[in-house]
Order: sequence, then structure tokens, then C-alpha cells
Amino acid sequence: MRVLRVMYQDKVFHGALEDKTVRCLNTSLGLKDPVPLSEVQVLPVVMPTKVVCVGLNYHGHAREMGKDVPSEPLLFLKPPSAVIGTGEAIVCPAQSRDVHFEGELAVVMGKVCRKVKVADVPDHVFGFTCANDVTARDLQTRDVQYTRAKSFDTFCPVGPWIETGVDDPGNLTLRTKVNQEVRQEESTRDLIVSPYELVSYVSGIMTLMPGDIVLTGTPSGVGTLHPGDEVHVEIEKIGILMNRAIAEQETG
Repeated sequence: MRVLRVMYQDKVFHGALEDKTVRCLNTSLGLKDPVPLSEVQVLPVVMPTKVVCVGLNYHGHAREMGKDVPSEPLLFLKPPSAVIGTGEAIVCPAQSRDVHFEGELAVVMGKVCRKVKVADVPDHVFGFTCANDVTARDLQTRDVQYTRAKSFDTFCPVGPWIETGVDDPGNLTLRTKVNQEVRQEESTRDLIVSPYELVSYVSGIMTLMPGDIVLTGTPSGVGTLHPGDEVHVEIEKIGILMNRAIAEQETG
């Protein structure tokens, strides 16, 4: 099932995408009939309490960054204010001259998850989506820490929907294109820490809430986004996340 988050008649809800209609999944709203997709406003797929990310979770990306593979997952956070949906603009901030794309598989939580064993993680997952861990690389290098470089508004595109029917998130092809040129292409088989192992690890540190997002890391091939570039993150069996980069001054 492909799940969107939408607004219709001032009501915000998650709905199942069925052909060109959206069926409301919240029965308490009383929307019994599917709503034409053309009549809803599509919103970012979730509004999480937090976005948990992991660095250097593919060997190739660690090599291209000149880093050793961490002995434990290297975690950092993005704020909820960084989240945008497919079709929305990535704003390249004036503070940075080197904004990078990082295509990733994202796990969307469906239940409260605290100290959960790996085998039990699938019962706590709602589904999967595409993500772009946008990064101001020059600021990351300058600061050493990740917070400023990863946290600008619009720096966490996710979408285009949540796919609930993924049986094996550890065996998906991830491909990132910039202006239709393939820049990243790798299988999630090559993750150092698998998606379910990562969620289990995170749950041992902090409680994951329904709607929270766990980004699983990016493969090699990251690079600079320039204003006007269009970046697509495509993941097998999930969909294509599309966003265009713009300069900060273009927002007015």
C-alpha cells in the first residue's frame, strides 16, 4: 500500500493512494468515499518528532569521505523543520557554498519503539520511503560536528509516499540522479548496519515514536547541488523522490 499524507477540506490525514484517488485511513473523519487526487493537497509524508540519521553506513561512502568505518553506528539528528515533501524546493543557504545530495532509504515508524530486538523491529515499522540527507559539506568540514550542516530548513526531503509492502528492505536498489544523470547507484545489501539492525540500535538509545524517521545512510557518489538542479532519489519497490534546488534569495 502506498500511503500519502494530505489535506482535504481543511482536514489532514493519511490516505491510501489507489489509482488517481486517495482513500482516507482515519475512519473517525467520516470520509467514506475515495477523494480524487487532484482535489487534495499532498503534504510531507509524516511530521516526525525527530529524524535519526546514520553516517558512514556504506563502505564506499566512508572511503570517499576519507573516514574509517565506525565501530558503532554514527548517529546524528535532523530537526522536524528540515522535512519537506516531493516536489518542494531544497533551499541552498547563503552560508554554504557546497550543498550536497545524499540519497537514502528511510524507515518510517508505526509504533512506539524502545529497546526492541532486531527480530521484533518489523512489527514496529509502518513502511519505507525515499529520503535525501541534504548536507552543507563545507560547514560540516568546518564545524566537525554535523548539526548545522544537516539542519537547515528543507534539508530533509522525504517521499513520494510511504510504501508498506516492502518485504526485504535489505535488498533494494537505490539510485540518485541529478538532472537525469546517475550519480549514486547501490543496493541496500551493501549497508554496513542493516535497516532493522539500525532501528534496534537506535531504540536502545532513544524512544522512537510513530511517524519518526530513521535514515539508513548514503552510498558513494555524493556531490554538489547547484541552484536549478533537479535531484531524484529512486528506490526499487518504493518510488521516486523529486526536488529542485534553489538559491536562498529566490525564496524572497
